[in-house]
Amino acid sequence: MGRGGSYRGGGFGGMNQAAMMKQAQKMQRDLMQMQEDLEQQTYTASAGGGVVKATVSGKREVTEIVIDPEAVDPEDVEMLQDMVVAAVNEALRQAEEASAQSMSRLTGGLGGLGGLF
Repeated sequence: MGRGGSYRGGGFGGMNQAAMMKQAQKMQRDLMQMQEDLEQQTYTASAGGGVVKATVSGKREVTEIVIDPEAVDPEDVEMLQDMVVAAVNEALRQAEEASAQSMSRLTGGLGGLGGLF
């Protein structure tokens, strides 16, 4: 004869499966909202004392490059290229940092989920 009864779960700190699913769904909704919010943000960084500015979106796409005409020296194109790269990389770093901070706030102390989030 088979066993009767039901499993009343204790494997997740006593949290039953329905409550766990509800919490996971809420977290998923929160994550999607956070991603949408981040995608709407823009991050701008400059290089060369502000003569080169780069703006990226929360999707990590370059949306604008502004170069002050005084930065354009036909004798030193390499310097201008370096400033553009530096500004773009800094703007991307800012976007990544904002994303990481948002994710940290969302997951709270759940860092031990083994890469689940």
